[in-house]
Amino acid sequence: MPPSEREKMLANQPYRSSDPELVQARQRARRLTARCNATLPLDPDPRRAILQELLGAAGAGAWIEPPFQCDYGANIQLGSRVYLNFNCVILDCNRVELGANCKLGPGVQLYTAYHPLDPAQRAGGLEMAAPIRIGENAWIGGGAIIGPGIEIGADTVVGAGSVVTRSLPARVVAAGNPCRVIREL
Repeated sequence: MPPSEREKMLANQPYRSSDPELVQARQRARRLTARCNATLPLDPDPRRAILQELLGAAGAGAWIEPPFQCDYGANIQLGSRVYLNFNCVILDCNRVELGANCKLGPGVQLYTAYHPLDPAQRAGGLEMAAPIRIGENAWIGGGAIIGPGIEIGADTVVGAGSVVTRSLPARVVAAGNPCRVIREL
């Protein structure tokens, strides 16, 4: 039996996002994120329950400030005490893993999805997605954009507004567009 579009998506192979299974999964995520984003700030229990239902995994003390948007939710794994500030967007067409104590500033965007360079393939509706992994204790500054297939090592700091197009090692400070290592920690 050939792989499903979902299996192709998670394997970083060309897939069709218009597949009914994927459309249904995105609709589920939209409903749950809308509920999460409507929760009251001083009543955290409903938000925690919604995040447990939405995400693939959320460690103890993991927290997301609304508004938050994602494609599927089920492909997101948050370690313990992970914190996402306001207006974060995660296009989780592939796996997104954030290690324990990872912090994302406001407006951080994580994009696993990308499109073929060939215009004929792009016009044909094919997409791809590569996983993103961010190590323990990493801090991603506000407004940073992390592209598909990126790995950021443990304890690394990414400056606000950076555009990360290449993986970063552990224990460095990196910033800019394109993001590059400024110094070691």
